[in-house]
Amino acid sequence: MLTSTLAALAITAAPLAQARESGNGAVAVTVRVAELPSQARETYGLIRAGGPFPYGKDGTVFGNRERMLPTEKRGYYREYTVPTPGSRDRGARRIVCGGPPRVPHACYYTADHYASFRKIVE
Repeated sequence: MLTSTLAALAITAAPLAQARESGNGAVAVTVRVAELPSQARETYGLIRAGGPFPYGKDGTVFGNRERMLPTEKRGYYREYTVPTPGSRDRGARRIVCGGPPRVPHACYYTADHYASFRKIVE
């Protein structure tokens, strides 16, 4: 019993070790580009190349209404769809980037439609 509890704690603690404070006090967990799902790596590459993007809403302003990302002026963040295999619509996965479109200051990945974010690091 104790061994399984310790194993569960170790698994849970691994992502927390990557957590750090962002500018406004919110915790941002990181994810390496290589660790992203293949569809997210493709979307990230399109962002860095300036497109073309497969969805009409790609590149539109993300309002950060959930306040999960550091606070910035409206228009700073843009969202991009990460295709979800088997989904009939855009699905829940997105990459949100802040700063200049082709050379963003920071990008974040969400697999749960903005309920949580992980900062993408090279």
